[in-house]
Amino acid sequence: MNWGLGHASRCVPLVQRLLGEGHEVILGGDGESLTLLRKHFPKLRYVYLAPLNLRYSAGKRQVWAMVKALPRIIAWALKDHAMIKAILREEPLDQVISDNRFGLYSEATECIYMTHQLHIMLPRGWKWAENIASRVHARIYRRYNKVWVPDYEDKDKCLAGELSHTGASVEYIGPLSRFEITRSRDHESTIIYDVVAVLSGLEPHRTMLEKEILARYSGGTEKVLIVQGLMHRPNTRITRGVVTIMPYMSDTELVEALCGAKHIIARSGYSTIMDLEALGLLEKAELIPTPGQPEQEYLAFWVQKHNLK
Repeated sequence: MNWGLGHASRCVPLVQRLLGEGHEVILGGDGESLTLLRKHFPKLRYVYLAPLNLRYSAGKRQVWAMVKALPRIIAWALKDHAMIKAILREEPLDQVISDNRFGLYSEATECIYMTHQLHIMLPRGWKWAENIASRVHARIYRRYNKVWVPDYEDKDKCLAGELSHTGASVEYIGPLSRFEITRSRDHESTIIYDVVAVLSGLEPHRTMLEKEILARYSGGTEKVLIVQGLMHRPNTRITRGVVTIMPYMSDTELVEALCGAKHIIARSGYSTIMDLEALGLLEKAELIPTPGQPEQEYLAFWVQKHNLK
């Protein structure tokens, strides 16, 4: 799903595992997410799936923006469904794994839906509709043969709390991080930044947070790195005083920067939390929820409350 880079980044370890087991893997997606996967796996075949180009409202509430987008989301899922049926007619596949793309199911093969958000959280004033939204989501993922949840089954250890534990019949596969293969290494950064900010998510809030970070640190002395999460841009380093800006970084470069940082700033997206947990860096992180996104507000609260930092 092309909704920030997290859905794609957590697919990286899955693809690595499948390739390690000798499977042939075809990538599918659109936008920045597919670009990220293609950069990780440049030799793999890929297919373009239906695009979903959403933007958030610039304000702190996103409900009406999402309500207005519902017809586009439904049309997007229907296009995906038609595309996977056409793909399977041309080339039988053993398995289709969908990270939150609603329409990639078919009776022609085993289809797996991956999500950490079994329970849909809505903002204040809309709490009455949470159970309705969760039931609608359940109707979607029950069309699949299996549901994978990238979290710990043990509620005392889980990273997503109530989001990933609702009593539904699912398979917990453990957290997924593209950094898990480097977790056991002794990281020593050759370039030490006081602050590393890793950005992602929908516009305009990605850019708004970037501007806030620039305003916070531009007049200071701390050495700051901003990773914009813009996979389509040329990877050109820009320096503005004490601030260095990179559109994106390789996993190795990013791990070195994060491990060498004194302070990390990031959105409280679930994939970001899994990455920081895999590296043992949650205690360094300032997690800033996207305004009007209750899921991220809850995740930041959960990490703090349960001392996962």
